[in-house]
Amino acid sequence: ACICEKNKRVTNCRLLNGVCWCDSVGSGVSVNCDTLTSKCLLMKAEVTGSKSGRREKPKDAFEDTDGLYDPECENTGVFKAKQCNGTTCWCVNTAGVRRTDKHDADLKCNQLVRTTWIIIEMKHAERNAPLNTESLKKFFKETITNRYMLDGRYISSVLYEKPYITIDLKQNSSEKSSGDVDIADVAYYFEKDVKGDSLFHNNRLNVSIDNEMLHFEKTVVYYVDEIAPEFSMKFLTPGLVAVIVVVIVAIVAGIVVLVLTRRRKGKYVKAEVKEMNEMHRGLNA
Repeated sequence: ACICEKNKRVTNCRLLNGVCWCDSVGSGVSVNCDTLTSKCLLMKAEVTGSKSGRREKPKDAFEDTDGLYDPECENTGVFKAKQCNGTTCWCVNTAGVRRTDKHDADLKCNQLVRTTWIIIEMKHAERNAPLNTESLKKFFKETITNRYMLDGRYISSVLYEKPYITIDLKQNSSEKSSGDVDIADVAYYFEKDVKGDSLFHNNRLNVSIDNEMLHFEKTVVYYVDEIAPEFSMKFLTPGLVAVIVVVIVAIVAGIVVLVLTRRRKGKYVKAEVKEMNEMHRGLNA
């Protein structure tokens, strides 16, 4: 037997040629504990755990999806392009995030669209002085390369604008080699760590910048896919729809005002010409 250091949601662990292999809870797929487990298998294990009553469903629904769902995974661990919940289906990207409206079971998802850019935005707790930018960049770059095993070339930038820390991960399918961890898996592990629900076995992440512990109020993850998502107006939140309607109303109102002004100006010009003609006639007489 062995311990799966990088995934606590496993069973039946055994050593094979010096590598710890375990079965992922919920799917039974064998995972290599020397690297990150795919997000799809992790989500499946989490749903299975919450169903059996062994652990509670996390109180944070994902900001990037409609909450935790029970995904369909390929044997390799990647998400199937089409995901369903009963008779409702939708298409997802390589991060398992919904990229279309929800439809019936006839929906076609021709390919699993790759997420090439992930933006992780964190807001740290209130503090008087800003953090040291260089120390902060160094901490996050080292953590992402060491803890999550992501090649440094995929960390596009770490930006600090107090109180926001923004990390950009970029990885095209052409750049990613078979040995590289996927940015979608890295982002999932990282998000869980920051929210205090680490996937590692007994190994919490302490965010410490210049020997000072950092606490986060909010973490949001944004996804940019190789092909733009296909949402209709239905998907937009009521607030956003209201804003769009207000903007359209404002534009229409602006056009109406413009037309009225033009008309008034037109009348004024005509009246002015008429008066000038009459003055000319008077002078000529």
